Amino acid sequence: MKLILDERGKKCIVEEGKELQSDLGIVSAEVLANAEVGDEVKSHLDRTFKIIKPNVNDFIDVMERRCSILIKKDIGTVLAYTGLGAGSRVVDAGTGAGAIALHFANVVGETGHVYTYEIREDFAEVAQRNIDAFGIKNIDVKNKNIKEGIDEDNIDVVFLDLPKPYEIFEDVWDSLNLGGWLVVYAPYIYQAEVAYRVAKKLNFYDIEILETLERGLEVKQKGTRPKTRMVGHSGYILFARKL
Repeated sequence: MKLILDERGKKCIVEEGKELQSDLGIVSAEVLANAEVGDEVKSHLDRTFKIIKPNVNDFIDVMERRCSILIKKDIGTVLAYTGLGAGSRVVDAGTGAGAIALHFANVVGETGHVYTYEIREDFAEVAQRNIDAFGIKNIDVKNKNIKEGIDEDNIDVVFLDLPKPYEIFEDVWDSLNLGGWLVVYAPYIYQAEVAYRVAKKLNFYDIEILETLERGLEVKQKGTRPKTRMVGHSGYILFARKL
């Protein structure tokens, strides 16, 4: 798999043995096969493309999706707050297109594992294709309603992006290691509030609800100032720990 960057900065992924077809021309499979990371190649229209090694963010930018996905500011908050690392075991539901499962798997590495539950068969199929295309081997996609039971134990993080996640908090407690984290992504404050109260009733510790906002800066000749547009509310994230 190669990441191709065109003259405009537009990204695309090309699988091994395939040619690149673009409005800026075609780059043959043979040319791509002989190109290495950092090389520039030409299309039949004499337009320039650069070969780049894709990271997980590059791949997610261009992968197949049929639903919205968590964005970087929220994914980063989850990874940093829970302290996930090499060898960690994660349960994720629902999978969607597989964006956060890919991030989890990228962080936990070959010695860790991610089990991701998706109730919709079509979404599970898309996620599996994306995971296969990225070439990562430590994710199991399960076309199953997680409310029927969590199959795994000795889990370090359970991440839930569900309409009523609090309905399975008792199962989450049983599946978690001591010190493990329950994480809930909730677009609406009511979901987060109910999740907080249920988690507290079940004796989870360090319960907190966060909202991460992201505002960039623009640098101009006149000076530097915050951008007038920012990435505002996307969802509330609840963290609760089994201690």
